[in-house]
Amino acid sequence: MKKVLSMGNFSMYVEMIRIRFLMMLAYRTNYYSGILIYSINIGAYYFLWQAIYGTQESIQGMSVSQMTTYVAIAWMARAFYFNNIDREISQEIQDGKVAVEMIRPYHYLGVKTMQGLGEGLFRLLFFSVPGMIIIWLAFPIDFSNQWSVWALFFLSIIFSFIVNTQLNLITGILTFFLMYNTGLIRAKRVVIDLFSGLLLPISFYPLWAQDVMGYLPFQAISYIPSMIFTGGFVGSEIYSAIGIQIFWSVLLIIPIQALWMLAKRQLIVQGG
Repeated sequence: MKKVLSMGNFSMYVEMIRIRFLMMLAYRTNYYSGILIYSINIGAYYFLWQAIYGTQESIQGMSVSQMTTYVAIAWMARAFYFNNIDREISQEIQDGKVAVEMIRPYHYLGVKTMQGLGEGLFRLLFFSVPGMIIIWLAFPIDFSNQWSVWALFFLSIIFSFIVNTQLNLITGILTFFLMYNTGLIRAKRVVIDLFSGLLLPISFYPLWAQDVMGYLPFQAISYIPSMIFTGGFVGSEIYSAIGIQIFWSVLLIIPIQALWMLAKRQLIVQGG
């Protein structure tokens, strides 16, 4: 914990954000093509939902315009909170590099989190923002003119990043015990995309499925910020939803710390 709380190391963590941002900037051409792919993907969902709605004005309380906005903002927000630190941790464990990283004067998981944040900030600036402009010109998306909605949305996607990153940390740490968890990483991503509300708003699921997902952290990743932005949540619903994100952000610290302590002990035993 001293490594995390040391003010001397704070600038080091900030530097990790900057370095990862610059690394992503060096390969920014890949993200220009990604904008086009995301735009095509959102366009496909737009025409799909147009066909589903047909002559209906709304489904589950959401108009076709809200649904279009929901799909666009959900995918563009994903560019910010998504990262590959679970795969990076897994690879470093398999290569044995994690042993060297753990003796450096910083907290390994803290560094990985900061690297994920640097990656997310790059995608937000060079992927999400230009992507949303293109989508706004191509499709009927309703942007709120209330600064409070924008502020709450950005607050919400910060917690989206935290929860998603925590799940990635847990998945990555499990490599200590599984040694090879590529299948788990892929399964985790499918589960998150499906149950976080990215592919389909949670309110569209059967009631029993909504009840089950209410006890899972995935709703805190995509569904909540998207519903805030589209006006699906209003008034006290917004603050209750953000409260759920805060709850999971705090609760997930427990399994992360528990697994990390067990992982370090296992590493010491294996290393002699």
